[in-house]
Amino acid sequence: MKNIVLFGFMGSGKSSIGRMLAERLGMFFIEMDEILEEEHHKTINDLFKKYGEAYFRRLEKELVKRISKRDSCVISTGGGVVLDEENVKLLRENGILISLMASEEVIYERVKDDKSRPLLKTIDLPKKIKEILVHRKPSYEKAGYCIDTSDKSKEEVVEEIINYINIVVINENLT
Repeated sequence: MKNIVLFGFMGSGKSSIGRMLAERLGMFFIEMDEILEEEHHKTINDLFKKYGEAYFRRLEKELVKRISKRDSCVISTGGGVVLDEENVKLLRENGILISLMASEEVIYERVKDDKSRPLLKTIDLPKKIKEILVHRKPSYEKAGYCIDTSDKSKEEVVEEIINYINIVVINENLT
């Protein structure tokens, strides 16, 4: 089976929903940020601080090249993976792409106390969230399917993803 690739802004639910989805479907779960932290023996925050965003994005790209060759995985990408067209192309070749979205207010509530997110180290967090979302939203919308997680339980989002995947698989079998 193809991979199920979850894109989305930090706090949109990629990790928690991805884990639930993988368990429900009996698939292997890949959390890109966790792999990068394990491989480089540093937190994402520390990688950003020590080497900068450009270096971190190169690490992400190398990881995308490796994991895109796998199959039957649920992949939770880092929030910025989608900004690189080559990343998206590689993940699309063997994956069903889904973007998890949420309103600025919901994202703020979900991430406001999380000190591990390097792009959100700012005095005016709501403004920073809006700024990054405006920049990334067109990229997130390029996925095959977008789900707004703002007012849905994790279980509802997992069900919606499974329903979408069933439609994709049926359509692929018809062609």
